[in-house]
Amino acid sequence: MKRRDFLTAAGAATAAATTFATASADDASSADNKPFKLGYAPHFGLFENVAGKDRVAQLEYAASVGFRDWEENGMAGFPVEEQERLAKAMERLDIRMGVFVAYGIGSFGKLSFTGSDKKLQDEAVEEVRRSIEVAKRVNAKWMTVVPGAYNNRLEEGYQTARCVDLLRRCAEVLEPHGLVMVLEPLNWWTNHPGLFLRKIAQGYEICRAVDSPSCKILFDIYHQQIQEGNLIPNMEMAWDEIGYFQSGDNPGRNEPGTGEINYRNVFKFIKSKGFDGIIGMEHGKSKGGREGDEALLAAYREADSF
Repeated sequence: MKRRDFLTAAGAATAAATTFATASADDASSADNKPFKLGYAPHFGLFENVAGKDRVAQLEYAASVGFRDWEENGMAGFPVEEQERLAKAMERLDIRMGVFVAYGIGSFGKLSFTGSDKKLQDEAVEEVRRSIEVAKRVNAKWMTVVPGAYNNRLEEGYQTARCVDLLRRCAEVLEPHGLVMVLEPLNWWTNHPGLFLRKIAQGYEICRAVDSPSCKILFDIYHQQIQEGNLIPNMEMAWDEIGYFQSGDNPGRNEPGTGEINYRNVFKFIKSKGFDGIIGMEHGKSKGGREGDEALLAAYREADSF
């Protein structure tokens, strides 16, 4: 710099230090705002302490700190006007919509996919069909399907066959629209005892049997750490049938780094496979208030630093 020609040695040192500090701050700011290596997708509420309660404001904040994806399990239950408002905001912000639940929580006690009740089977197909309009409205490709309860009165092989038959019907509804239902295995030991679909190998077997691009696995890393562990080898084995991921550490189901999962290595593996889809942040936060929001962002920056 030309100023150094007439600065004293002490002044030059001070100026250099100031310049370095400013550059470092600028670099840090740039690092905080750059897009992530993978498509981590927050949901409404995760950043409400820093962004406020308004959902569009939360989308805007997420985009400003580098997120380019979003998910919202309850999207189908939002008023149509709100769905349209959020879709416009996501389009403006270049945010991709992830999953919403097409057939889930209300099915947990039903033998819809594992029983023989035609009424329950038809209801499941119709719920998936109704989700098509939601998906179109919010520009979503994926929707979550949980295939109901385990049937204690029937051998599991027969249950699997019935599940495959019903999923084929659902896939036929979705295929013309290019939409994908992702089947979510849920753990029995901490959260959802008694559900039929619980393991990745089981999901893989079912998706291979359904044999449709509209039927894939939702690999929820939190649930599978509890149910069976062996995360990366199971991802490798089931890779061709995995359509979507969700994250959350265990125990606690909070942000990466708060539990036992080595998320940096898990994310590194997913990236190495060329995955360009979404990893939904389906978890809570270990801390409350603004501090919790900031810790969440820092946790994903750390886990993404592979």
